Amino acid sequence: MKEEIIIAGFGGQGVLSMGKILAYSGLMEDKEITWMPSYGPEQRGGTANVTVIISDDKISSPILNAYDTVIVLNQQSLDRFESKVKPGGILIYDSYGIHHAPTRTDIKVYRVDGMEATFTMKNAKTYNMIMLGAYLKVKPIVSIDSVMNGLKHTLPERLHHLLPMNEDAIRKGMALIKD
Repeated sequence: MKEEIIIAGFGGQGVLSMGKILAYSGLMEDKEITWMPSYGPEQRGGTANVTVIISDDKISSPILNAYDTVIVLNQQSLDRFESKVKPGGILIYDSYGIHHAPTRTDIKVYRVDGMEATFTMKNAKTYNMIMLGAYLKVKPIVSIDSVMNGLKHTLPERLHHLLPMNEDAIRKGMALIKD
């Protein structure tokens, strides 16, 4: 198994954290991992993306031109990365703020109303975990237990009381995916 993923959006949407948690989850399952963030000097409000590769075998290079899965959280990222999904791959996008929906027919496209789901959860900070949950429903490459362990390792101990809310957000994201 080898999964090459890029997650892209604005800084402040939890893009880098989402990738980091996914990478930690893979480590918890003894997989080979690369995590390569990219962001502008603005960080919050500027563009941000992170490439994550999770593999059973050694990873030769973290540099990619095409991805098995692309998760986009804004229109600019959709415009930039839709063409980078490998044929037969997966594109997951949040409909919030998207003016031009994906047009490719050679990939599986999943629309997730993630931002809207944060309103029902009454916490905008759950956004990235909702989107991660949607991804894990489509591609269960790591378990929820590993994600929770990854969260425990990435969140400062003073924020561990938020772990149940994050698990709820992951499950909410999974429920948003319709087969």
